[in-house]
Amino acid sequence: MEFSKNHSVCFTGHRQILPQHIHILPFRLESTIQNLIRLEYNNFIAGGAVGFDMLAAEAVLAARRMYPHITLFLALPCRDQTARWKNPSDIERYNRLLEEADAIHYIQDAYSSTCMHKRNRWMVDHSAVCVAYLNDTQKGGTAYTVRYAMQKDLPFVNLSSIDYLEAFAE
Repeated sequence: MEFSKNHSVCFTGHRQILPQHIHILPFRLESTIQNLIRLEYNNFIAGGAVGFDMLAAEAVLAARRMYPHITLFLALPCRDQTARWKNPSDIERYNRLLEEADAIHYIQDAYSSTCMHKRNRWMVDHSAVCVAYLNDTQKGGTAYTVRYAMQKDLPFVNLSSIDYLEAFAE
């Protein structure tokens, strides 16, 4: 599936959602996605991991019911991503996302110590905006991805921040 990087948004975030964000995060995602659609972003790239990635992908699918022109693109680190997952409901959600996605790109066939890192870079390299759920700015894949997006001059919205809406203020 071909799409324009200039109209694409990637999502990056933690697997664990803080208790104080569990109820508000879906609303922040919905609002942010709708604002981005109004700004003519119509391709959304999610990484398929448990936690924020799945929430973001599901929010895009919900928005697609109102905006059928938008697309959900899954950028997955490897074909066997769920091999080490323990929770059957997470695997079921993941498989549902695979079925409903408009396109899927696998970084590689099997898991390796670098496949997540490569996936994160790929998502940023194919996006014009980064939407993050970042609580810890010092370590981890989400922090790395946000730093990489900043190096690439991508604007980013941090949905864990109380003032995230300022990103859309002009």
